[in-house]
Amino acid sequence: MKQLILLIIVSFIMLPLMTVAADDGYGYPIQGSYEATIIGTPAQLMPEFPVTIRTRQLVLEINPDRKRPPIFFYDEGLRCTFAYQDKKAPLVFLIAGAGSGDRSVKLMTMMKAFYMAGYHVITVPSPSHANFIISASRSSVPGDLTEDAADLYRVMESAWKQVAGEIEVSSFNLSGYSLGGTQAAFVAKLDEERKAFNFRKVLLINPAVSLYSSATRIEDLMTQIPGGPKKQGVFFNSMLSKFSQYYRYGNFVAINDEFLYSIYAEKLFSREETAGLIGLTYRINLAGMIFASDVMTNSGYVVPKNRILKTTDSIFDYFLVSSHLSFIDYFNEYLFPYFQKQRPGLTKQQYINSLSLRSIEGYLASSAKIAVMTNENDFILTREDLAYLRQLFGGRAMIYPRGGHLGNLEFKENLAYMVAFFGEQK
Repeated sequence: MKQLILLIIVSFIMLPLMTVAADDGYGYPIQGSYEATIIGTPAQLMPEFPVTIRTRQLVLEINPDRKRPPIFFYDEGLRCTFAYQDKKAPLVFLIAGAGSGDRSVKLMTMMKAFYMAGYHVITVPSPSHANFIISASRSSVPGDLTEDAADLYRVMESAWKQVAGEIEVSSFNLSGYSLGGTQAAFVAKLDEERKAFNFRKVLLINPAVSLYSSATRIEDLMTQIPGGPKKQGVFFNSMLSKFSQYYRYGNFVAINDEFLYSIYAEKLFSREETAGLIGLTYRINLAGMIFASDVMTNSGYVVPKNRILKTTDSIFDYFLVSSHLSFIDYFNEYLFPYFQKQRPGLTKQQYINSLSLRSIEGYLASSAKIAVMTNENDFILTREDLAYLRQLFGGRAMIYPRGGHLGNLEFKENLAYMVAFFGEQK
């Protein structure tokens, strides 16, 4: 676990040179896609929020008859975060990105922005997060957009049932970022049929157009590691060495924002190394998802079938095995075979096509309440994807000139746009 912690730390501090933004009227300063993705938004360019707001954690029992394996003894239900006003107000559900929980940093920033604008907020973890896989997913096999949307909808209904007696709501709204943005589109379509919420507005933030294509593009970042994916260990040790050397000779006592920017300005890391770090971080999230799913389904994919892991058992070796599995491995060997059994006759290309906004484009094109917000240089999208989003959403597409993948999500201008989009008088 020590190596895992170090990897997570390093993935946020190996930062290349910041460049000055072009004078195009958009104030987010970081030009590079990978650089923006890692460093995010400088603190001085974020809005100021109150230190505390009215929140409490919801613990939902979505599958009351489910027996959890002993290794997941700590999981007592699905965790969501609830922020509430003391008067009647619109409520917005926020779906986390891939591998993220209900209190991820970006989700908390969005929650605070909406709360300050007068909204009730409920944050929901990603269906690819272990807590969701263990406590909320019916199949415990994440990745199918239709199935995940149905699970998310059940969670939202359960959360609303738990808080309905405490607050007054004028309308329901929905947003999500990254994978959560793509899933929000499918949840919105499902709501058109079930009408539990009749969402007034839906905003997709940095969504993948095709889940398969975007995951492949992220995996391709690993090829930029010197020596390729098989050199992950060597690459990690090299990154750690560079970090350690700089830290040793610097006048810093903590890993804080000033330290991050000092590393960033030293130009110690190439664009290729930055891309590799993004890819490695993605693999860490993927490994956690695969392990949780494998244990819950007893599929024998990573952990030997019928092996019951106890609370005292080490899972580090299983983590190492999982971290060497790519999304393509997961798709070909685990995800697609599972759903092919559920849907006889399903071909691989048909399934890939179903994991895309294109599969519901008729609904998205005709629904004026749904909009998209993304960036020109979001590396999870191809040029064709960007053109497709422009064509599909027309005037409902806000595409910023830079920001990488979610790098500018916490930028004050972006947050102001998010809130203004929903635009209901309180």
